[in-house]
Amino acid sequence: MSKLILAIESSCDETACAISKDGREILADIVYSQADMHALYGGVVPEIASRKHIEKVSLVAEQACRQAGVALSQLDAAAATCAPGLIGALLVGANFAKAAALALDIPFVPVHHIRGHVAANYVAFPSLEPPMTALVASGGHTVILDVSDYTRMEVLATTRDDAAGEAFDKIARMMGLPYPGGASLDRLSQTGDPARYPLPRAGIRDSLDFSFSGLKTAAVNLIHNAGQKKQEIVAADLAAAVSHAVADTVAPRVIEAARLRGRKRVAAAGGVAANSTLRAALQRECEKAGLELYLPPLKLCGDNGSMIACQAYYELLAGHVGRPDQNCFATMPASEQLCFFDNEA
Repeated sequence: MSKLILAIESSCDETACAISKDGREILADIVYSQADMHALYGGVVPEIASRKHIEKVSLVAEQACRQAGVALSQLDAAAATCAPGLIGALLVGANFAKAAALALDIPFVPVHHIRGHVAANYVAFPSLEPPMTALVASGGHTVILDVSDYTRMEVLATTRDDAAGEAFDKIARMMGLPYPGGASLDRLSQTGDPARYPLPRAGIRDSLDFSFSGLKTAAVNLIHNAGQKKQEIVAADLAAAVSHAVADTVAPRVIEAARLRGRKRVAAAGGVAANSTLRAALQRECEKAGLELYLPPLKLCGDNGSMIACQAYYELLAGHVGRPDQNCFATMPASEQLCFFDNEA
């Protein structure tokens, strides 16, 4: 029997709502972006983000229902991102979805944001199924997962300090690039020479874990030293050097994780998965290793409701249904289950 699920994504600075039919068929996907507002501050201001979510969440839900041609009475479940993310922003989306579920007498499904990013690949590639190795790289996360099933994932690697996207954004800010910095840096890098500025490729001994704080510090020091000496930085070359440093660090670890678990498929997701240098590196390394690579289109790399609606379907099938007292969490590994009271009355 088909399931219609309305899902809210509000973990950071996008208020998104999507409606899915059986997970992979997206009937509507509405996103309200706050990027222009946060550009005034050079980054996301949590209090402003939460207030904007409050203003827009009902609107995007109404627009999604209208776009899908679905009445509230037809919905089979309401879902929302409940971890990880900005806690105030998460609570707005979760409380809206919980209220909708209570009013409509339908299940509420809490969804993990990182699992949602993985599920973006199911939306983009209808034939894709677990098991696989998944890279989720975004502003706050750089994680390699072993995805054994739709709702069973093991963290194989994570960052010990800064995430790749955080390094991109902070370096871009120091370079004076417009917000969002990661996307601006990527565009600039495409005309640059990555060999002009040698930057570190840091790793953790005897581990697949990442470390990007050294890269960030090296780039920032390079910019500061050049400024003190009144030397000009070739912005495109520095952007290219930073992008290649990240790609050279990430891609081999993803391939090694797949080899260790014997996986033949690799998927990438998250905002940093839109980076052109990283996408090219993953394609090159997967071809050499004989692995199938799945890269979602750019519109599904950033935060969106479709990925949450898709993952919610599989969580619902697994019986991971929340209650009205479901809480949200600023941090939580993707391997942990959000719902601690599965199938309880």
